[in-house]
Amino acid sequence: MRTPSIGIIGGGLGGLTLARVLHVHGIPATVYERDAAPDARTQGGMLDIHRQNGQVALRAAGLHEQFLRLVHPGGQAVRVLDRHGTVHLDEADDADGDRPEVNRGHLRRLLLDSLPAGTVRWGGGVTAARPLGDGRHEVTLADGGTATTDLLVGADGAWSRIRPLLSAATPTYSGLSFVEVTLRNADRRHPAHAALVGPGMLFALGPGRGFLAHRETDGSLHVYVALRVPEGGLAGLGTGAVPGHRRSGDEPGHRRPGDEPARSFLLDRFAGWAPELRALITDADGPLVPRAIHALPVGHRWDRVPGVTLLGDAAHLMSPFAGEGANLAMLDGAELGRALAAHPDDVESALAEYERALFPRAEEAARESAANLEICFRDDAPNGLVDRFAAYGEAR
Repeated sequence: MRTPSIGIIGGGLGGLTLARVLHVHGIPATVYERDAAPDARTQGGMLDIHRQNGQVALRAAGLHEQFLRLVHPGGQAVRVLDRHGTVHLDEADDADGDRPEVNRGHLRRLLLDSLPAGTVRWGGGVTAARPLGDGRHEVTLADGGTATTDLLVGADGAWSRIRPLLSAATPTYSGLSFVEVTLRNADRRHPAHAALVGPGMLFALGPGRGFLAHRETDGSLHVYVALRVPEGGLAGLGTGAVPGHRRSGDEPGHRRPGDEPARSFLLDRFAGWAPELRALITDADGPLVPRAIHALPVGHRWDRVPGVTLLGDAAHLMSPFAGEGANLAMLDGAELGRALAAHPDDVESALAEYERALFPRAEEAARESAANLEICFRDDAPNGLVDRFAAYGEAR
């Protein structure tokens, strides 16, 4: 029997987990990734990898022990403050392994290094995809080439080029936007800020706005300044810089004139907040980068279409307020890989089995994420989040 040609569009955590689990079961696949190289850009900040999904995926991939070596000690600590700087919750990392923190880039590198050479086609971003019949699809690549698949998997994120083959749904604006800022070498250059954030995650919340910050493995502080603004409300605010791509003038402590309008805009919206919280804006290094938060409809699903499926954000984009995006993407990849291995002669049965489990678990997480976003920024913030953490603790 001919081995089916499996094309995975997108080399993020979900797509790479799928490729790895398939490899464990002796099934080849090709990952088409738009980046030109593994280190073409940084991969974002810290992730908490949950025992019930992300770690399940890593065990299926045979990488759990290696993952444990990447865990950031102390990263599970959480602090919750109000806009006056009053501490409402201060939990140390209990090292229970329930949701250890790891750098996203380090985790991606672990997955990449576990794959056979040539699995990832770098610079292979997809510009279009079309069905050929009998479950086969042709994808057009940014470099001008094409590829034909017996199974096409859209692991290509929020603005997936594969999703339209299955669904007319598109992400909509959640009503919340972030401006990302970084304070580098915090213990030496910003010790007061480092003490404020602590060893793990900080939430400083008020009605309609707040700060979410965490300590990175390189000693920097990564801060998301959150605001409820209309769609497009931060248009023109950014400097045009891409996080992780340092430009001339991005060295620690350097203040570019182009950052100042964004800084002033944010400080105006946090007037009356504690000086130590406002200082996360005034003392930020490098570019200030706006990010609008989008989500697919809660309960997004599709009818079975031969030869194609989705995973991760392509399937169930949600806000980050359940902490499940990366975890679900990895579990999606692992579960799809295991289903394909269990049905080597029947791809359609494998896809149907995978999607039956995918839809309800994604809906549950998306519903929680949407609810948590409202809780975090309601009029009595941060009380709702403190109550939610207490409920999580009771449920463990």
